[in-house]
Amino acid sequence: MQEFEVLNESQINRAIEKSNHTFKSWSQTSFSERTGLMHKLAEELRENKSKYARTISLEMGKVISESTAEIEKCALVCDYYATEAESFLADETLPVDEGEAYLAYDPIGTVLAIMPWNFPFWQVFRFAAPNIMAGNTGILKHAQNVPQCAKAIEEAFIKVGFPEYVFQSLIIESSQVNQIIDDWRVKAVTLTGSEKAGSKVGERAGKNIKKTVLELGGSDPYLILKDADLEKAAQIGVKARMINCGQSCIAAKRFIVEASVYEEYLELYQKNMNELKFGDPLEQETDYGAMARNDLAEQLEEQVQGSISKGAELLYGSGKIEREAIFKPSIIGNIKPDQPAYHEELFGPAAIFFSVKDENEAISVANNNPYGLGSAIWTKDIDKAKIMARSIESGSVFINSMVASNPKTPFGGIKNSGYGRELSFLGIREFMNQKTIWIK
Repeated sequence: MQEFEVLNESQINRAIEKSNHTFKSWSQTSFSERTGLMHKLAEELRENKSKYARTISLEMGKVISESTAEIEKCALVCDYYATEAESFLADETLPVDEGEAYLAYDPIGTVLAIMPWNFPFWQVFRFAAPNIMAGNTGILKHAQNVPQCAKAIEEAFIKVGFPEYVFQSLIIESSQVNQIIDDWRVKAVTLTGSEKAGSKVGERAGKNIKKTVLELGGSDPYLILKDADLEKAAQIGVKARMINCGQSCIAAKRFIVEASVYEEYLELYQKNMNELKFGDPLEQETDYGAMARNDLAEQLEEQVQGSISKGAELLYGSGKIEREAIFKPSIIGNIKPDQPAYHEELFGPAAIFFSVKDENEAISVANNNPYGLGSAIWTKDIDKAKIMARSIESGSVFINSMVASNPKTPFGGIKNSGYGRELSFLGIREFMNQKTIWIK
């Protein structure tokens, strides 16, 4: 096991100064220069995806097939912004009555990214690719249990030819984050993490009048209507719940099923759960393994057992830790508002089932939750689904599909799931000076 020394105050200050100084030159480079480097980075990720994927799996326990897919997705977002950044940030003519006016997008400087362990490459690249292409520089404070991933990302940038301080990974404690946020040379902050962490970072950034993008927790509802393709909805529903062993903000967590098909869907869902293979995360055929840390498994057990003690029904699995960090898939039903499972995010392999009388009650249950990240509707009536989608309180609604992030579409939430958007043209514009230029 590698050990990493935590930076001290003066080392952090030097890193910020290097980032700020590099911004002055990096922001003046051409899009063609940035594009060439970003395509090279995508190529580096693809050519060495086995190495990077293995680092992910060894460090936080993701199964190797998912780790490999994560690296491939990082390469995809690099290529996407390498190709699209210049058009996304092109000047836009403004319709004024006198003279000529246009909107220009200028980079703002160093952006601090505070990122989690569950997708240790993807979360970073979906911030880094657009911002580096836009001309900003980045400082990463990664989760404490994935330092090797953090350093590997920095080394990849340098390896393909990016200037040394365009992107930096700092090994620091959470208690040192405020020093960076408070520094005038750091212009904005983006965080993917817990609601508690987001609240603290948002408060500190607000005190310093700095823009933030917060992508926080989620308790995504999957609405299963009586006319849905139940077999497909069950197959995809299990996949959506169990990706990364359920440790995903956009994992399907609440299954809201019309009463007339509830038992049938539950049976199909359990059947698909039974087919999952538990094992060594480095084996290709493994579907899921242990959770990332034992304390996370303990928290999940507390939520599930706390709900059962207040009347929830265990429908599948044990709802308990079998041995350290191993929590086998479980399902609980008969969920009521006084139970932890009703309002809290269950971050692990435990699904919540609701039986509702009709689609209107399904929407009501879906919205009666503090989170609003993603959601899905399963029905053969697409026109009806489109109408329902406008009533669901979430940052995205997927119809007959699992929720997933994609470079081409905006990603983010509302309510306690945060604010701001990543990816697409919106993501690259979040940390830009949207400057009006008017010539009379």
